[in-house]
Amino acid sequence: MLTGEQKQLILATVPLLRERGLELTKHFYLRMFDHHPELKNVFNMGNQRAGKQQMALAMAVLGYAENISQPEKLMSVVDLIGHKHASLHIQPEQYEIVGTHLLASIKEVLGSAATSEIVQAWAVAYQQLADIMIGHERKIYHAKENEQNNWVGWKEFVIKSKVEESDEITSFYLVPKDGALVALHQPGQYISVKVFLEQIGLEQIRQYSISCAPNHEYYRISVKREVGKQLDMNGLISNYLHDHVNEADSIMISSPSGNFVLQENNRDKVFISGGIGQTPLLSMLEAIELSGNTQENIVWIHGCRNKEVQAFKDKLNYISNNCAQVMPIYFYDQTPTESIQASVYSGIVDLFAIKEYTFDSNADYYLCGPRPFLDKQLRDLKAMNINEQQIFYEEFSPASLV
Repeated sequence: MLTGEQKQLILATVPLLRERGLELTKHFYLRMFDHHPELKNVFNMGNQRAGKQQMALAMAVLGYAENISQPEKLMSVVDLIGHKHASLHIQPEQYEIVGTHLLASIKEVLGSAATSEIVQAWAVAYQQLADIMIGHERKIYHAKENEQNNWVGWKEFVIKSKVEESDEITSFYLVPKDGALVALHQPGQYISVKVFLEQIGLEQIRQYSISCAPNHEYYRISVKREVGKQLDMNGLISNYLHDHVNEADSIMISSPSGNFVLQENNRDKVFISGGIGQTPLLSMLEAIELSGNTQENIVWIHGCRNKEVQAFKDKLNYISNNCAQVMPIYFYDQTPTESIQASVYSGIVDLFAIKEYTFDSNADYYLCGPRPFLDKQLRDLKAMNINEQQIFYEEFSPASLV
């Protein structure tokens, strides 16, 4: 347990972490992978090469230090990361490895500034955080073990069907190879997919949102093909699924995880997505449709380049035609000349441009897309005086406290 003096020592390192945190985390990852190269099969090496994981860890360490006297403020982040770790099947012994190399990196990077008292304070602080994370993840694993048809770790699934949804996006319908029923997910959750990439000689893991309503038959993931000569590892994994995984093939997946889920209430729902970010929101929308509980208004706001790359147009038209409460609104970079059954705007998603809907402070708002997209939508909703407690969002990016 941290003493009051140790908490003050941790707080005293905050200026150093602001100045040299990224240098510290870069050193840490290089050191850890040098001693434990097998962990390259667990960590996202695309995010490593892009520097995203290092930055995420630097910001997380800084946030932990700043809130060392009030760790309860981090519980929402602990839950987010706990689900991510559960989807990767992270185990307690891996926290020990991380702690060893994080403390060694503090000494090696900060030099004389890392006094023995500071290093000891950080050792206690790290163990405190590790115990919180391990305990939380244990609860998640226990819940999975006690849920019908659910599992912990990796399980072999078969591609039942492979369906082209647009010029860029293909859906994969996954069924258990052992013939068991599928564990019901919460609308908005994701699964992890593990593949071996020959280009780098490593297994890599990528999270994909489940894009269908919960059912006992299958999971559906909808994957965007990435283009360009210099693809990162995430693009390589997505393209591997497009090019090398076909019907009747097997892949290894983890059970559904994630805390970006549909809230059970009678509020109006506004779904706002950019590009492939519509996938978890589509799971939510389909779940509402199948439940028959469509008394509340539902607004579907989606932005993409054009109709050709937009997936699930027919599905959205079907839902809106059969549910009068559902209002689809599309933003295209290239506006189609032919009419479609929805309101259409040119350019990126701009909530202030929408004329068909008055943004209600009593509605719930669900957002998913890349960081710049989220930043804009969050700013605009705040300007509309929407309570942040009614805004739920997910970004496809790394998150880490350890």
